[in-house]
Amino acid sequence: MKTAIIYSTTHGTTEKIAVAIKDALGVNAYTFNLKSVKKVDLGQFDQIVIGGSIHAGKIQKNIMNFCKTNLLELLNKKVALFICGMNEPEIADELKNAYPDLLLKHSTVSVAVGGEFLFEKMNFFERLIVRKITGINKTVSVINWNQVDVLINKLN
Repeated sequence: MKTAIIYSTTHGTTEKIAVAIKDALGVNAYTFNLKSVKKVDLGQFDQIVIGGSIHAGKIQKNIMNFCKTNLLELLNKKVALFICGMNEPEIADELKNAYPDLLLKHSTVSVAVGGEFLFEKMNFFERLIVRKITGINKTVSVINWNQVDVLINKLN
């Protein structure tokens, strides 16, 4: 099956997950970063993976816009959804709110895969907010690779 992995990343964690999915699926999987690619021809793909990161409780605007703009076509494809996020108590709600309801219900699988605070890639303001809200003051990774595997296995 030909797979499009469409994502948006802020500091690189979502891209890391997207590339891991691509590598696991093999030669018929292609990644598209919505920060550099404005249009993806969904017609040439059998299944679509969409992923983004959660900031202040919301997914990136370009992911939400992509889903809304392409909703009808996405509802005719096999779709898998993921989010990266660090707010463990709220992650289930964040996943539910990240994508349009119809798309979420249609998806074959939707998972929250954890995330990272990459202090070396954050600006001063971002580091300040993370320190104030979480008390964390260094790079931390809590990617749940088991959840990534759940998504991959549903696509194979």
